[in-house]
Amino acid sequence: MSFDATVRALQARSEIALDRWLPPTTLPPTMLHEAMRYSVLGGGKRVRPLLVYLAGEAVGAEPEALDAPAVAVELIHAYSLVHDDLPAMDNDDLRRGRPTCHRVFGEAMAILAGDALQAHALHVITQATAGGLTPAQRLAMIDTLAGASGSLGMAGGQALDLGAVGRRLTLEELENMHLHKTGALIRASVRLGALTSASVTEVTLARLDDYARCIGLAFQVQDDILDIEGATETIGKPQGSDAARNKPTYPNLLGLEAAKAVAERLYKDALGAVEILGAQGENLRAMADYIVRRDR
Repeated sequence: MSFDATVRALQARSEIALDRWLPPTTLPPTMLHEAMRYSVLGGGKRVRPLLVYLAGEAVGAEPEALDAPAVAVELIHAYSLVHDDLPAMDNDDLRRGRPTCHRVFGEAMAILAGDALQAHALHVITQATAGGLTPAQRLAMIDTLAGASGSLGMAGGQALDLGAVGRRLTLEELENMHLHKTGALIRASVRLGALTSASVTEVTLARLDDYARCIGLAFQVQDDILDIEGATETIGKPQGSDAARNKPTYPNLLGLEAAKAVAERLYKDALGAVEILGAQGENLRAMADYIVRRDR
């Protein structure tokens, strides 16, 4: 199967799993559940679930064991987008080509939807028994996801981002911000996939983390590049929105061509990190290419 076909198959699998794990709109409070499902099932590349599935595949995990962690990390990502789009944060009107959650359901319901998605992500993992996941594995997954989501991870990165608007950051400060804001959840995705294998070694976990760190930064660099070069209808948000808010970006700090060179270097470092996996790491290497060279 080609990598493109693998991506489509795993995206479809994640959609089915997300739909299954999200509360139905027939269950009260119906509007809250509508807002949650609107925010999660409204499209997207599903990069984080893909990383869960591909990392799990690389260490020989059972496919059924990967659905719940793939769902959980996407719910955390969706909650962060709902909150990031709020007027108090980025004040965005468009997400994935559709009106943002607060534009459809109101600010109060959007806040609650984000809160509920965050809590539900952890609930999903506690209930995950498919594929023979043990209590110890599920506890390690909860620890991974909670750590990546909090003040030392994604939320902390967003706080750094808010404090950086209008400032000219150093390259080190910009990298640190994105290692938290975007990179923490991408690293968690890879680790979640690997933790579904009871036999994964600490050496392999460390190399996978190196890989995830590189592609997490590369993902953000490419995102910054697309804010300049991407079309609104392609990237799903207003083109130039970061520049309009004077947000610090890699092209702004380094220049566009130098930013592209950084993305390429990170891509090559990611490939080197998973050499230890041999043929089993083929799809992870293809995923690095998918992230760095994506056009949306």
